[in-house]
Amino acid sequence: MFSLPLRDGADLRPLETWHAEEFAAHLDRAREHIRPWVGSGFVTDDVDGARATLRRYAERQAADGARLYGIRLDGTLVGGVMFVAFDAAAGTCEVGCWLEPAAEGRGLITTACRTVLDWAFTTRGMHRAEWRCRADNARSSAVAERLGMALEGVQREAWPYGGTRYDKQNWAVLAGEWRAGA
Repeated sequence: MFSLPLRDGADLRPLETWHAEEFAAHLDRAREHIRPWVGSGFVTDDVDGARATLRRYAERQAADGARLYGIRLDGTLVGGVMFVAFDAAAGTCEVGCWLEPAAEGRGLITTACRTVLDWAFTTRGMHRAEWRCRADNARSSAVAERLGMALEGVQREAWPYGGTRYDKQNWAVLAGEWRAGA
């Protein structure tokens, strides 16, 4: 296993199936805060659901697909970043993230996303990285901007949540743009 330092007592590590209890406890702290902004299949309610989510990502990673990494602050899991999609043959990936309220405002998400995007572009040779978020999620849009992504469009009423349909923003950065910005 690896651990990459991010900043101020925070690090980035893979989240694996054996982390199910820790992941479930983290989701207990974060669930209501992140539920409107992440996919419904990600936010589970118990250890079995947490284990299923972690297993799903482990299986996808084994097939060179999606990946999941936890952000720990002073040893406590407080959020994470993931490749929601990862298609090496096509050279495209989609990055996502989540964070519990106690860890916000420290730059952890931007730093963690830069770390995984740099790996995707530099080590894996990806050509395009995408970011999707609800249009009313200003914090998420700000991260995409800080990562050098361009807003490519808005899908109207494409994000259902709680009986309402929200607009979804689509952001992306290309390998050449990433290298120029680095």
